[in-house]
Parts: sequence; structure tokens; C-alpha cells
Amino acid sequence: MTPLNGLRCRGGRAAFVALLCMWPVASAFSLSDRRPGSPELVQLQRIDYLDQIAREPSIVEHPTGALFVTGYANIFATPPQTLAQLWKSSDHGATWVRVDLGPDAVAQSDVSLAVAPDGTIYFATMQFDAKAMEGVHIVVGVSKDAGSSWHWTVLSKKRYDDRPWVAVAPDGTAHVIWNDDSGVYHVVTHDRGETWSKPDIVNPAGGSSHLAVGPNGEVAVRIAPVSASGNIYTEGVDLIAVSPDGGKTWQKHLAPGERDWAPMDTPGATPRWVEPLAWDSQGSLYSLWTNFKGVWLAQSSDRGATWKQQKIVEIEELSYYPFLVARGPGELAATWFSGAGSSLRWHVCEIELGTDISHPRVFQSAALQSESWFASEEPDHALVRTTAGEYVTTIFLRDGTIAVVTPIQNAKEKRLGFTFWRFKRN
Repeated sequence: MTPLNGLRCRGGRAAFVALLCMWPVASAFSLSDRRPGSPELVQLQRIDYLDQIAREPSIVEHPTGALFVTGYANIFATPPQTLAQLWKSSDHGATWVRVDLGPDAVAQSDVSLAVAPDGTIYFATMQFDAKAMEGVHIVVGVSKDAGSSWHWTVLSKKRYDDRPWVAVAPDGTAHVIWNDDSGVYHVVTHDRGETWSKPDIVNPAGGSSHLAVGPNGEVAVRIAPVSASGNIYTEGVDLIAVSPDGGKTWQKHLAPGERDWAPMDTPGATPRWVEPLAWDSQGSLYSLWTNFKGVWLAQSSDRGATWKQQKIVEIEELSYYPFLVARGPGELAATWFSGAGSSLRWHVCEIELGTDISHPRVFQSAALQSESWFASEEPDHALVRTTAGEYVTTIFLRDGTIAVVTPIQNAKEKRLGFTFWRFKRN
């Protein structure tokens, strides 16, 4: 779950934002793009859709070409705002309509979407108790008719249930993970959501930071030290678990790279929650992260046993909340945030690795701002820019362009919704 200001803090939110604002402001550049005329991403489309806030949005492209976006509203409002919502576009993002999820879609926090090759849509989400500051249950909805009707299943109903993710293998098998105070759980369906397996434990400690499924049904789970909506911190848990057999067995490896993990509200620590993973079409596994030195990418050709890593972006300010997707052999798209307050920006780039991660081609857009604000806890309740979540979601569309969705959270101007962006290489 995500607190109001978009930074995952249980207390002292204004102080944490003030701390972020102290970081110096500077521009980012990819290591491969220091010379004039460097490659870049060009913005093709920007569509603002106003309805309800879509915090931490997720987007998928259906085999019919329709796009689906989901997100959730402000769960800390009084009274709480509506349940998580789903929107559909049948004209490549130009217009959007809300999808009826049915009466059993009883959840209003963290969301995740996936679509199978046969068009089956999976929608994982959770219920969060804003007073107790802890999760209540995990549910998953399944639609076999492009969103016209939904069947919902409660996967877990335990204290501290948190951060579900759903992903689908090429054979249509769907996987869901989540965490609570006793570890990371995994379930699977082989029959389009008619039945789900009993939950099995991937790891007895840590949080469900991300999920990715490979071209041969390999499953990778990112396990982070922070879990149970930030209520629990387990020192030393910084793992990538990989299953070569669809979740029957798991092999665990230390995550590549260096990160300054710390409990929630720790002064000076980089904001962290989602540490994304992605598989490309050749079965290489990728991990993306940020630290005080820039944005880093690691590649493994042996299911996480060994890694090669490379800094892909050098940036002289605080960078955080990355996201990553892949397609084809060595083709990736990444997003992240930098700065805070008036300097808060989000970034998107396309990465082309070829055969060697040590010489990536990075196509980066200009730094961008989303229209998301929150009222600070200072006496004047001044409006401060917010990430409105812990990542910016992105996907490759079938036409080869990159789509990004960012929240619109501007209560002062009565503008609530999301922005659909589309980019291509110059």
C-alpha cells in the first residue's frame, strides 16, 4: 500500500519529503549519450483522462488491440474513496471508459494487471485498512471476454497481506505473488482462474517486490527486506528467487548490485519498494535498481546464478522507484524518478543491449513532470509534488512504441485521473 504522499512512510511524512528536497538538482544523462546528437525518445502522444486517481497504475495491451489501465484512489481520504478501478481504450489511448468490475471486486489498494495470449485478463489487488495501517486480503479477478464480465477469487485473508503481482506465462499459466508478516507467497492457475493452487511460500521472510515470467515459463520473484506494508523490516533479505518449473521449486540468489536498504522513515535512505525484474525473449533475466551513483542494469543468462552489471544512466541527484519491462532479445524499457519537491521528475528510456551489456544503447526522453500533488504537514499545508506511488508503469506496445501511465492527483484544480503517454525512438 501507499501513503498519501506517494512515499512509503508510516510517520513523519513531511520531514521525509523535506529531506528529499535537500538533494541537489542536476540533469541526468546516459553513459552512451554524452556526445551531441545522441539518441533519444520522442513523445508521440499525451492524453489526460479525468475520472478518479490511478495511483501506481498498471497497463496491458489486449490481443484485440484494446488497452487496459488500472489504479487506485486515495485510501487515506475521509471518507475513503472508491475501490480500485479499471479503464479501457479501444482507440490506442485517445479515449477511455471505465470498466464494470462487478460487485465482488472488494479491494482498493495495490494493483497489477496481466493478459494471457488467449486474451484472458488477470487483475490482482488488495484491501488495506488505513486506520490499522495493514493489509486485509488479496483478491484476483479474471475476465475471459475483454473486460465485459469478471470472476473474483479471494487468494488470502490474513493480517498484513500486501503487494500482489500477477504475470502470465506463454502457455497461459498465471502466477500471483504477495507477502505478509511471514514471507512471500505464490499461487498458480492452469485453467484461466477457475481454480487456484494452495499458497506456497517462496521465502519465509521479506516482501514481494516484483514478479516476472520468462519465455519458457520460468518465474522470477524479487524479495526485498521491507514487507507487510512497511510494518516489518528483515535485515539481510535482498534476494531473487527463480523457479525453472513454474513455481514447484525455487532457487534463491543474492540480488546484484549495492542498495542502501533501511526500515521505513530512516533519514538519508533512498526510497525503495519495487525492485523490478524482466525476462527477454531469449531467457535472459534483468534487474534494475538505483543508488547514489546512478541507474544500474544487471543481466543474467543462467537464471540469476551469476550477473553482469552496467550503469546505464549517470545522474547527480537522488534517483529512486525504478520500473522495467523487456521484449525481444535484449530490448528493454525503464522508468524512474529523480529529485523531490519542485525538482521532482520522472524519466523513461529504451535500452538496446545487442550481444554485450557493457555497451548499451540508451534512448532517453527529456525529464518529465506528472500532475500529482499532496498537501504537506507543515502549518500552511503547502502543496508539494508527489510520485503518487512507488513506480511509473511502462509497456512495449505491439507497434513498437513505448506506453507510460502516470497519475493525475490535483485536488485543488479538481483534476483526478491519469495521463497516457506514448514514445518512440527519434
